[in-house]
Amino acid sequence: MTNPPTGTITFLFTDIEGSTKRWERFPDEMRSALKRHDALLRNSIEANSGYVFKTVGDAFCAAFPTALDALQAAVTAQDALQNEDWHTIGRGKIGPIKVRMALHTGTAEEWDGDYFGQPVNRVARLLSAGHGGQTLLSQAAYQLVRDQLPHGVEMLDFGERRLKDLIRPEHVFQLVAPGLLFEFPPLKTLDARPNNLPAQPSPFIGREKEIAGLSTLLRRQEVRIVTLTGPGGTGKTRLALQAAADMFDEFEDGVYFVNLAPIADSGLVASTIAQILGVREAADTPLVNSLKDYLRDKQMLLVLDNFEQVVSAAPLVSELVAAAPGLKVLATSRELLHLNGEYQSPVSPLALPDPKHLPPIERLTQYEAVRLFVERALAVKPDFQVTNDNAPAVAEICVRLDGLPLAIELAAARVRLLPPQAMLARLENKLKMPTGGARDLPTRQQTLRGAIDWSYDLLDEGEKALFRRLSVFVGGRSLEAAEAVCNPEGDLPIDVVDGMLALVDKSLLRQEEGKGDMAGEPRFFMLVTIRDYAIERLEESGEADRLRREHANFFLKLAEEAEQHLTGAEQVAWLSRLEDEHDNLRAALGWSTGAGGYAETASRLCWALWRFWARHSYYTEGRSWFEAALQAGSEASAPLRAKALYGLGVMLKRQGQFESALSVLEEALALFREQGDKLFLSWVLNDLGSVSNSVGDLERAATFLEESLALKRELGNKWDIAGSLTVLGEWARLQDDYERAAALNEESLALCREMDKAVDKHSMGYPLGNLGSVEIRRGNYERATLLLAESLAIFREVGDKQVIAMCLASLAGVAGFVGQPEKAARLFSATAAQLEEISSTLDTADQRDYDLNLAAARAQLDEAAWQAAWAEGRAMSMEQAIEYALE
Repeated sequence: MTNPPTGTITFLFTDIEGSTKRWERFPDEMRSALKRHDALLRNSIEANSGYVFKTVGDAFCAAFPTALDALQAAVTAQDALQNEDWHTIGRGKIGPIKVRMALHTGTAEEWDGDYFGQPVNRVARLLSAGHGGQTLLSQAAYQLVRDQLPHGVEMLDFGERRLKDLIRPEHVFQLVAPGLLFEFPPLKTLDARPNNLPAQPSPFIGREKEIAGLSTLLRRQEVRIVTLTGPGGTGKTRLALQAAADMFDEFEDGVYFVNLAPIADSGLVASTIAQILGVREAADTPLVNSLKDYLRDKQMLLVLDNFEQVVSAAPLVSELVAAAPGLKVLATSRELLHLNGEYQSPVSPLALPDPKHLPPIERLTQYEAVRLFVERALAVKPDFQVTNDNAPAVAEICVRLDGLPLAIELAAARVRLLPPQAMLARLENKLKMPTGGARDLPTRQQTLRGAIDWSYDLLDEGEKALFRRLSVFVGGRSLEAAEAVCNPEGDLPIDVVDGMLALVDKSLLRQEEGKGDMAGEPRFFMLVTIRDYAIERLEESGEADRLRREHANFFLKLAEEAEQHLTGAEQVAWLSRLEDEHDNLRAALGWSTGAGGYAETASRLCWALWRFWARHSYYTEGRSWFEAALQAGSEASAPLRAKALYGLGVMLKRQGQFESALSVLEEALALFREQGDKLFLSWVLNDLGSVSNSVGDLERAATFLEESLALKRELGNKWDIAGSLTVLGEWARLQDDYERAAALNEESLALCREMDKAVDKHSMGYPLGNLGSVEIRRGNYERATLLLAESLAIFREVGDKQVIAMCLASLAGVAGFVGQPEKAARLFSATAAQLEEISSTLDTADQRDYDLNLAAARAQLDEAAWQAAWAEGRAMSMEQAIEYALE
């Protein structure tokens, strides 16, 4: 084909598997082999109406007017390559040449023989998922060829896979044809290893050398910590994400992204990492130790993003790396972490042309900054073209913005409104004006400020007001929250919904769909650099204090509404919603305990959130906020102080600090007695009884628990009564009084079933599990199994890993008692592995049962059989162990 195809195009990309090592060892033989490879590919492509528009090393990039032409070219080329006598060509040194291929169809912009647009990036990422000799097709290409496949050609459906470009998943197919290889290792997609790498709204552009260099650095055995440094807007986060995606198959236990941008307290770094990894805080183990234990045997890459604002937590990184030989950390920061063994990788701006000596137009996109501008411009204006007239302006815009990706993306978003020539004139004028920033800032930061200044000035007055007011949110905001906080008095000169959409359209907000029960509800995010700018504008406006007060009031109202549902049937959904708003809740607490000086607001927030902190294991954080609220001043009323002390006592109890918990809870008890508040008096008495159980003071525990139950019966709240009966049942178990323990748990369970949908999952799950354990000791194994299975199903839905482990341990005991010692060994082992993973332990009664039941099961097997079954159990995932237990 003489002319490149236009419009809807099918791309065929290829490269040779293992070519780098062959070039290093046999350069002369590879030159001969590559000539033959190139001839075979070019002949197959051109014979089927294809156009080779680029070759990079051994890689071919070809465009076809139809998908069927591209498919036939791929079949012909693979057949020729696989039937070639490579031993003759390479003198037997290099072996057969295996080429991977990928086909994708889409609309791309052709410019002087080259192509731009998302389809080109997409096919490159699809190619990276394959293996030598394998040909992959995207959904778009498959749809165009499936009804006209050549004779003998079939398609193998791999389903949806996440490619390494971090945008939407792709439905992938493999070409199968007579005589061609068809069995290959698993695809190299993001699904192959555990990870939480976030999807991105647009494909990654350029930075090939930086990615390659970063990958080489991280692969070195002695390199454990790498920090990407550079000013805001250089694209550190996106570079780190893409490097992590490209390297995911290097780390057996996964690649995890930890966004530190929403937090400003260095003390929250450990809990933020733990939350991402699913590490729960154990009652008697510091969270940092739990993290070390979890990571100790892992082969994992952690990407810690935006570290500069919590840089005092840097020693934590060294601690984790020292404890875990297989852990590597890739951090992004505006400054070095200053750690021993830290390697710095400065992130430079994108490559720029010399505006005084521009290259020919067909070579202009070799510069990454120009390429990024063109790609992002095409995303908002599909008919955008770089011409001889506007090419100098495009190049000059990129230069004026110092090649900063964020600034270039902001500028490219304006192509829909302004041609590059007009944009350049506005940008030049703006950057000559004072920006209000410090003169000693690096030039690039001043330039970025100018770019954001310029975008801000393009907004109308209503959009400006909304933009700066939205900065009061941290980590995201919903439409409902934005309307309530940003326009409480109706003084905003724009409809909030219209304004949010306008800011999304102008690249100052990013929209994502909600998750879980909030699916379908949009959430809106600001890039950190843009939010920093917006906060400055908010401070200048004189509205900051008022907006932070409105923000705190909104999230106080949300938290108090949630608190009413955390003991009901909608518990799981509300816990999830609070998790989504966790960063905003932290911001509200930080303001009210700090400069805001609103001790009552802080105490009310803490009280509303204590069950959330307890259910999701934020014990240390909850304790810190309660302590801060208690120290914030004397504004809080005596009842609120009593509640804050009670909540603090609960957090201390969950951390296993029983003596401190007793002291704080007794202070709360005195205040509740003084106030005559029977409800809260019954609660604190119940927790004092629970703590007394834990320290072995059973006589004192009985006194507390009996008084608590009497008060609750007087008040008549069935949910509260059920809770006290459960704790009393535990007290009876500790004394081996199984008859009374069973009666108390039966009564609790009956109350829960009577309340049915009005009760939360935890309330029903505990007496079921406790009663199941009691029934084991009484020898009623069939009933014990039914009770434990029901409890396990409940806690599986809630996601409480510690109680799931307790259920698995009890079911393991049942298996041993009914003559299934192999099953018992596997479940005991799975329980131990689960507890190790979350750095947790069983409570006193459950640990005793675990030890007794394990010994009974182990006595039924010889050592070799026991060890074999134990190893099988440790290899099970939590879900596999649950399914196995329920068989």
